[in-house]
Amino acid sequence: MVSEAGSGYPSQWAAITSIAAKIGCTPETLRRWVRQQETDMGQRPGLSSAEQERMKAPEREKRELRKANEILRLASAFFAQAELGRRFKS
Repeated sequence: MVSEAGSGYPSQWAAITSIAAKIGCTPETLRRWVRQQETDMGQRPGLSSAEQERMKAPEREKRELRKANEILRLASAFFAQAELGRRFKS
């Protein structure tokens, strides 16, 4: 919307401010979205959304693996205790 309406405003910021009020967000939020879109389109230097997502994926996977390992460790300890308890009852 900002790029389409940009010619009707004296500056990009004026367009952002006007459009942000119309769509119900803050001008700063809309400005960030515009900057990210420009980066994704190659008009501005920086990491694209896809590159940012690729960088976050290993961290997300590492968190999930740590969580799974913790669950397995606790389950192993639980079953080991249960097995010890059964042996003493016999």
